[in-house]
Amino acid sequence: MKTQSSATAAGPIAITAPRPEHRTLGTALAALGVAAFSLTFPATAWGLEGFGPWTLVTVRSVLAALVAGGALLALKVRPPERRRLRGLAVVALGVVLGFPALTTLALRTSTTAHAAVVVGLLPLTTAVCSALRTGHRPSRRFWLAAVAGAVAVLTFTVVQSGGALTAADGCLFAALLVCAAGYTEGGLLARVMPGWQVIAWALVLCLPLTLPAAALALSYEPSRITAHGVAGLLWVALGSQFLGLVVWYRGMAAIGVPRASQLQLAQPLLTLVWSALLLGEHFTAAAPLTAVAVLVCIAVTQRS
Repeated sequence: MKTQSSATAAGPIAITAPRPEHRTLGTALAALGVAAFSLTFPATAWGLEGFGPWTLVTVRSVLAALVAGGALLALKVRPPERRRLRGLAVVALGVVLGFPALTTLALRTSTTAHAAVVVGLLPLTTAVCSALRTGHRPSRRFWLAAVAGAVAVLTFTVVQSGGALTAADGCLFAALLVCAAGYTEGGLLARVMPGWQVIAWALVLCLPLTLPAAALALSYEPSRITAHGVAGLLWVALGSQFLGLVVWYRGMAAIGVPRASQLQLAQPLLTLVWSALLLGEHFTAAAPLTAVAVLVCIAVTQRS
């Protein structure tokens, strides 16, 4: 079994080629994470029906941190080593704070279909970030399939949103970059500590910031308790922010960041399906054609 050494911000991490059975399980776990993430934008749109953007961002993080902290205490998990804290900080800034805040602000004026453009580019951005971070160089076929899949998803989502760029694009592309960094660092950390602990500690580390921020947001932003608002808040807090990331990081640890990131090529299409079912948005018959193209690209990257 070949082993490649990779240095993270927290010290060297040995990267070992996954066994076939581990790769199958890792792919399934990463796919579950993608399914959970595909509901994030529609759930955020629901949450914004009852809460202000800063309230939604901070309260979701606090709720997820309380669940994560409770799990850490119940299982008597020891605090992470100091050399892992810098990596956890990258996860916290990118996944816990940056991506939720930027996408929530964008979704105030952008549709979920338009926001899915960012998600369509995230797999390619994560693969590039991983290659730069670890020094690993995937094959040319991998890159060609990844770019083809990203172009297919980008074209589809841009056409569905009318091809018009909005003022929220700056937030969306910034969210793309910080999330790719958080995914990459989290995937590396998940090789030396359980994946659920990676996101759990990242959430807990943010609590001194998010707890007072949530109190401040609740005092300044008006809130309206609705079924959609509460359901959206609970999903982005527990489904997207915690449980989805638990299985996602575990999957990335098993199959590697580049391969796992390509599974996200299916996420924009799933988001569009949920948007149609939950938000009443309508799309053209181009969806199944794009879905086939995406699945072909995923199959190629998984075999590369």
